[in-house]
Amino acid sequence: MSMVRVLNKRQVSELVSMPMAIDAVEKAYRMKGEQQGELWPMVFHVFGPDHRGDLDIKSGNLPDRYGLKVVSWFGDNERRGLPALTGTELLFDMDGGQPVALVDAGPITDYRTGASAAVGAKYLAPDNPRGLCIVGCGALAPYVASAFALLFPNLEEMTIVNPHHPIHAVERLDQIKSFAERLAGRSIPLVASEDTEASVRTSDLVTTITPATQPVVKAAWLHKGMHLSCIGADMEGKQEIESDCARDALLFCDDCSQSLTVGEFEKPFHEGALKKLDGEIGAVIAGRAKGRRSEDDITIFDASGIALLDLAMGEALVSAAEEHGVGSLVEW
Repeated sequence: MSMVRVLNKRQVSELVSMPMAIDAVEKAYRMKGEQQGELWPMVFHVFGPDHRGDLDIKSGNLPDRYGLKVVSWFGDNERRGLPALTGTELLFDMDGGQPVALVDAGPITDYRTGASAAVGAKYLAPDNPRGLCIVGCGALAPYVASAFALLFPNLEEMTIVNPHHPIHAVERLDQIKSFAERLAGRSIPLVASEDTEASVRTSDLVTTITPATQPVVKAAWLHKGMHLSCIGADMEGKQEIESDCARDALLFCDDCSQSLTVGEFEKPFHEGALKKLDGEIGAVIAGRAKGRRSEDDITIFDASGIALLDLAMGEALVSAAEEHGVGSLVEW
């Protein structure tokens, strides 16, 4: 018999923080770079009448824990007053396979996704960047803005844009800024623009967080010395930046195989614009691969979303829950 700690969404939301997420993401990437973490085969399946739902399972192991995150999507749920996405994470002990925790994974996904964009930039960005452009103003925008604010506290300006509906960035600015500042615990110089091209051209850092299947950032907009973190492409067919962006840039990812099959580099690879990847971010963090070579380099990081981030976040949350006596213990 083992004891399993159960954490619901409210409890996870009370325990999680952006500094926790940044630390967990960096740890997970480093563990992968040091070959102390392994990704297992992904499962994705569309099911039900009229293909109304889909199931996505990501799994793997770190030194002390293995586990999986299950995410389900039901597109009709919003009109029924239910969340479209639900996520659950299971953690197991690596020593004997005993279950350790059952955790609501909704907040985990939001926090670790935002943190991954900023952690990638931390290791690949030019020195002293002044401006960030956030392409996309959906639910993840505050998490991205807060993570960059914590890792790049000297940024002079952050600009949010919506390439498909430009006015939406202006309309959502106050809401995104307020939430991002609460997550970061500090003020953030966030503004909105209706001009995606101008905002990308004048920024040292760019992060894309859209569900686009056609590019929203063009190669002609890139300039020497900039860095892009692309986090929207997480399944086959998605693409946020033009394939030609890959021709003259240094290219990094969270996992090479995943990036070339379901990530941002899938289409450039199949179209022949991508000749090779320059390394995984974990290897750069671990000192086993070189990142930016010069201040003139254009660097691109594809964060397709790996299971090790979820496992590291789960570990951190369970540790915090044990420390504060949060959650329910269930005999298993």
